[in-house]
Amino acid sequence: MSKYIGRTALGLARTWHHVDVASDPRPLGRLAASIAIALQGKHKPLYYQGSDCGDYVVVTNCQHVYATGKKEEHKLYRWHSGRVGNLHEVKMKDMRIRHGGGELLRRAVKGMLPKNQLREHRLARLKLVEGSSNPYSQNIIAFHDDAVATDSKNV
Repeated sequence: MSKYIGRTALGLARTWHHVDVASDPRPLGRLAASIAIALQGKHKPLYYQGSDCGDYVVVTNCQHVYATGKKEEHKLYRWHSGRVGNLHEVKMKDMRIRHGGGELLRRAVKGMLPKNQLREHRLARLKLVEGSSNPYSQNIIAFHDDAVATDSKNV
């Protein structure tokens, strides 16, 4: 039996993926699930849950994010400051007006990442852009729809 491990640096190298929400037909939850897989690195053969081997994901046209059903009217985002009477509730449509579609997508991805010390580091690799201009275009290596979306269907 061989003890050769190989070049793990190539497998752990971070690549940049691009997601264009305007051309992606998936709703908010399914899109966030595949982005969370790329941020964690689950699509890589050397994935280990204790290591941070995920990739960068750049999402453009975040204003085109949509949710199915009547979630725009009924879904509530809640947070509490810890003080008595400071429970804040905002509907999804109001959150979109105040912060844009990128904040909806960021919160959805944040909820799908594991709740551990690596969560904020992984979220920092998620780059959200409201318009179609991409400031990270020189870094893009892979398109998210081709590489990760097909892998997530098999998992």
